[in-house]
Amino acid sequence: MIIVSDKAKARINELREQESRSEEENIRVSVKGGGCSGLMYDLGFDANIAENDQVFEDKGIKIIVDKKSLLYLAGTTLEFTDGLNGKGFQFVNPNASRTCGCGESFSI
Repeated sequence: MIIVSDKAKARINELREQESRSEEENIRVSVKGGGCSGLMYDLGFDANIAENDQVFEDKGIKIIVDKKSLLYLAGTTLEFTDGLNGKGFQFVNPNASRTCGCGESFSI
């Protein structure tokens, strides 16, 4: 399961409104190879749910994760920060043994 913080929920709803996204477009979170630590997060809107996808809901936000990515993301919290050190979505991943300075890549 992926947990959505209150700030992340608010920002997702803002983006959905700004980009005129429909309620059928959920958040897709996945893990891809790359980044300075070896793996990187990918986050976006997606209306398609494939057969091998898992769907979670937290705070009214539906999150789609493919089975392969779920191995890396179980227990992760999706946060949003707008502080002086950067603005954007961040993943607080208890499975990551190392993360890069920008917070966009990690290793297990």
